[in-house]
Amino acid sequence: MIEIFKTWLDRYFSDEEFLALLVLIVGLGGFIALLGSVAVPILTGIVLAYVMQGFIDQLQRFRLSRGAAISITYTLFLGGFIAFLLFVLPRIWRQLGGLYNDLPALSARLSEVLSSVQDSVPNLITERQISTWVDLLSAEVTELGQWLLSASLSQLPVVITVLGYTLLVPILVFFLLKDKTSISRYVLGLLPAHRPLMNRVGSEISEQMQNYVRGKFIELLIAGLCTYALFALFELNYAALLGFLVGVSVIIPYLGIAVVTIPVVVVALMQFGLSSDFLYLMLGYLIIQGLDGLLLVPLLFGEVNNLHPLVIIIAVLVFGAWFGLAGVFFAIPLAILLRAVLAAWPQSEEIASDLT
Repeated sequence: MIEIFKTWLDRYFSDEEFLALLVLIVGLGGFIALLGSVAVPILTGIVLAYVMQGFIDQLQRFRLSRGAAISITYTLFLGGFIAFLLFVLPRIWRQLGGLYNDLPALSARLSEVLSSVQDSVPNLITERQISTWVDLLSAEVTELGQWLLSASLSQLPVVITVLGYTLLVPILVFFLLKDKTSISRYVLGLLPAHRPLMNRVGSEISEQMQNYVRGKFIELLIAGLCTYALFALFELNYAALLGFLVGVSVIIPYLGIAVVTIPVVVVALMQFGLSSDFLYLMLGYLIIQGLDGLLLVPLLFGEVNNLHPLVIIIAVLVFGAWFGLAGVFFAIPLAILLRAVLAAWPQSEEIASDLT
């Protein structure tokens, strides 16, 4: 038995460089966990720098110097960042406040809509079920109001911290872009001089992560703007808030859009009822989601990080359980990292290939 265990250890843990890579990844993960919320602006800055690096590379192909390419890209980013803070975010916040204030009226409206559905299709739902659902919603609204009131009085330090982190992000992005070469040289200098395995894994992770981050950023913008345009066309209440949520939901494949669709349907149903406007709005929404999944995603991502859907769902659930909301948003990058490590694992190519 001991000999079998020794053979297994020699087979899978005989590569010293691979063990060093595992220690590096675990140590880096532990350091990020130790930083806690302080790591949020750093990771956000790295993600945005990844996105902008692609545009910088494109501009350099037109024979622009790196400094000029960085200046143009960063100016566009800073303008968009300020516009989001001054125009988009306040609109979303106002609609969120309006939604909270309208929740009691929405409960009454929900009762009316369900009653009309019950009149149209008597066997679908009963009056007792309608009363139970409305009472449950009213209780949840009351509980939510009490929680928001207590949270608003105790979370002022958190708001100040978030504001500070938000202002820190563009500064981090600037220096990550400006000093990319020196930062990369310093980080590589901390690694062993002979590191073919680390170079191979790092190159694969960098390529796939850049593709994923840039693709998701573009998908978020397109899906969010198209959905907002559709909602605004139908004058749907809370159009900016719902469009923003739909855009952000693309970061969480499959599960994100399933969760966000619920408030979209509920708000549309309570505003329009079972009318033609409701049906046309839902048809347009389904068309946008279909074009996103069948056309936009294959166009942006191709086969570079084509993880199996089951692996994606498991990654979202597992990393979400481990790291909370941050784990949900970073589930796919973490799954890409895990796949690259498994692919580099000595004599374990069959395991890695099963995940692709």
